[in-house]
Amino acid sequence: MPGTTPLAPMTPHAAIRAFSYLRAVQADDADAAREFADAEPRMPGLLVDVAERIVVSVTALPGPEAGEPCKDTFALEALGRVFVTSLRIWAQAGPNTAQGIARAVIDFAAQFLSENHENVADTLRQLEAVGVGQALAAHPAPTGAHPVRFTAV
Repeated sequence: MPGTTPLAPMTPHAAIRAFSYLRAVQADDADAAREFADAEPRMPGLLVDVAERIVVSVTALPGPEAGEPCKDTFALEALGRVFVTSLRIWAQAGPNTAQGIARAVIDFAAQFLSENHENVADTLRQLEAVGVGQALAAHPAPTGAHPVRFTAV
């Protein structure tokens, strides 16, 4: 978004935990979601970090090669900023906000990134692969470390 600094990369651990929680909530697996949330008290903040990465990529103003942006483009960018800011404020209310934030992120993915609402789980898996890949690129594992494994939900 214009006027903002680039997002600091998430750690692989944080990205994996946040996406594991998102996928558990999306799958209506309350037990798994509770386990992920209990294991990570910063879950609401991690979810906002994930949301920001998703929302910014969808709502950011296009580059100069796309031509002059129209009013709708500016409105979408502003809406993205408002959405992320609202989630960030909501996350400050504490760890019990994780499920609501997750549902908002899932709904955003369904509305903007899924061709039909039935493939939201696939969309989340693709977003997870990108997010964890970016985190691993920014925070490479030391030589000889064990490979990262994704959780299955």
